[in-house]
Amino acid sequence: MSPLRRGRPGLLGMAARTAVVAGTATAVSGNVQRRQQGRAQDAQAQAQADADAQAQAEYDAQQQQQAAAPPASGDSALLDQLNQLSQLHNAGVLSDTEFTAAKAKLLT
Repeated sequence: MSPLRRGRPGLLGMAARTAVVAGTATAVSGNVQRRQQGRAQDAQAQAQADADAQAQAEYDAQQQQQAAAPPASGDSALLDQLNQLSQLHNAGVLSDTEFTAAKAKLLT
């Protein structure tokens, strides 16, 4: 036989060709899978951002409605508001000056 063999590949040649094809297929499928996972994560992150923006918009609208609503009249409503101010002051949300100013505003 000559050093340059022609014709069908031998057993080693077939095994090498099969390994190359299998390795290439594995690499390609791995890249496809990673790309699909990345796209799914991006879509999930976008959906979460949209949901957060929707929740923030609803919260802002609710706050505007509460701010625009006239204060309730009557002694019980005034007492409720004073109690709420007192709770905020006790929790440390309102400073002494803010509490005094808000209480004065309610009482006038």
